[in-house]
Amino acid sequence: MKAVVYDTFGDADKVLKVVEIETPSPKVGEVKIRLTTSGVNPSDTKKRAGASPTLLDKGAVIPNSDGAGIIEAVGAGVDPQRVGQRVWVYNGQYGRQSGTTAEYICLPANQAVVLPDQASFEIGACMGIPAMTAHRCVTTDGLVDGKIVLVTGGAGRVGYYAIQWAKHFGATVIATAGSPSSEKECLEAGADCVVPHPSAEANASILTFTKGAKIDLVVEGDFGINLTSVLDIIKTSGVIATYSSMSVPEPSLPFRKMLYMDITIRIVLVYAMPESAKDQAKKDITQYLTNNDLKHRIAATFPMEASAEAHQAIESGAVYGTVVIQC
Repeated sequence: MKAVVYDTFGDADKVLKVVEIETPSPKVGEVKIRLTTSGVNPSDTKKRAGASPTLLDKGAVIPNSDGAGIIEAVGAGVDPQRVGQRVWVYNGQYGRQSGTTAEYICLPANQAVVLPDQASFEIGACMGIPAMTAHRCVTTDGLVDGKIVLVTGGAGRVGYYAIQWAKHFGATVIATAGSPSSEKECLEAGADCVVPHPSAEANASILTFTKGAKIDLVVEGDFGINLTSVLDIIKTSGVIATYSSMSVPEPSLPFRKMLYMDITIRIVLVYAMPESAKDQAKKDITQYLTNNDLKHRIAATFPMEASAEAHQAIESGAVYGTVVIQC
């Protein structure tokens, strides 16, 4: 089969290459999927650049964890009626070398989720990291119905879905944005109010909008740099669900202040989510895809031979939505 691989860390245009390798066969409990699309996310580009130093110890890596396609074969113990199903996949390159930028992938059957006919394979490639992470952030610490949710970086890949999940589950949603185009993205996702990124000015705007009420849940896209401002706007016993801290990778915590606020810090990583959380996310994603109740953004599509350009598009930070590789 044709696949994109890297066997050394570095810049995308220097290390990604298209090769012919053996097509895998499904083991016990696995399905074999003919991939149609592969979704590129920041975690994929970071791994390729060397963020996980031991990743190549077992050999070359086929990048990317998200994707979609059609099941062509099943291993022992899997219902043969699954052959022919349209599916989206998650955690494709987690804890293993073979990801989704290839013609085929074999995965545990539970990681291949039925893709409703209403959703394209491009949409399927958005469901793993962006939609599941957002779902976990919004739902993990209880119902948000009637609560106030703040989504920082609401125009981001995760933030865009977090706004939608919070609205679908009954919250009033405030989002932060750094530009007019980002503000437009947040409003299109369903935000009730959009303010600048966390700051004293943004906090004042939030309190004006909420008539003095503070935030119940913060879905945080850049934890370290935003924490100080967020602590001034979150209510006692509030929750910060964070999935990234790019600007300050190793943040320090104002522990005493947080102690007296009874704050919960929920760190979310889609790869490490408990199975119960993954199952609930898959159930809700299936329902909302079936009903066409989620909005999606495909920022750009590239052929497999242009995988380097796809990774560079994500690294540029200049695109909204998921970058998709056609397999």
